[in-house]
Amino acid sequence: MTKLKARQADHGGEENPELKPSVRKRLMDASEQLFAEHGWNAVSIRTIVTAAGVNLAALHYHFGSKEQLLSEIFAARAKPIAEERMRLLAEINLDNAPSLERILEAFLRPALTIGSDRRFGGRAFIKLRARLATEPEAISRKILATAFDESSGAFLSALRRALPDIPRADLEWRFHFMLGAMFYTMADAGRIQSLTDGRCDPGRVEDALQHIIPFVAAGFRSAPGSVRAIAKSRKQPK
Repeated sequence: MTKLKARQADHGGEENPELKPSVRKRLMDASEQLFAEHGWNAVSIRTIVTAAGVNLAALHYHFGSKEQLLSEIFAARAKPIAEERMRLLAEINLDNAPSLERILEAFLRPALTIGSDRRFGGRAFIKLRARLATEPEAISRKILATAFDESSGAFLSALRRALPDIPRADLEWRFHFMLGAMFYTMADAGRIQSLTDGRCDPGRVEDALQHIIPFVAAGFRSAPGSVRAIAKSRKQPK
């Protein structure tokens, strides 16, 4: 690409871009909204550049591909969540009977607060994250792993310290179910507001944390093998 074409791509083909957000930001903002609403696979490159008001060369110049664009959006949004989780975890004494509730709050609070902050994508990022968490695409798994595997691994280690009597496999399953509760709370689909005339509102973050932490803690503390015992009892002859 020549220097002239590079500058044109950098400006989306426009001659006077000074009063507009950068082309890179416009591409990221537009694609984040589109990916959140329709899913990564359903959005074409042409749809993205049209929504961003730039030319096709601009996307290839800044990101190279749609996959890289998604990766960079997610990395930028997820980084402050992972960093805040690790900061809060570092404040907990893991060497002396660490508090399960404090560990859970350190994990859940950043996702429900920073994740809903407009500075970090707000509702669009929450919807995008929920989509990636439920899509089986290899790219989705790769992006989530890059963003959160390191911090999530640290929390699994902390949970093993807090609950030494819970078998590792049971603990991992319970972590999986906690993620499900967290994602559905973040998604805030409106179903529970309808059922409760608004009394239960996941959009009120402090209320949500007040209720989800003891709920999840009870699940983590449940007796090991209790589910297997129930399954075994069902097989007993009547």
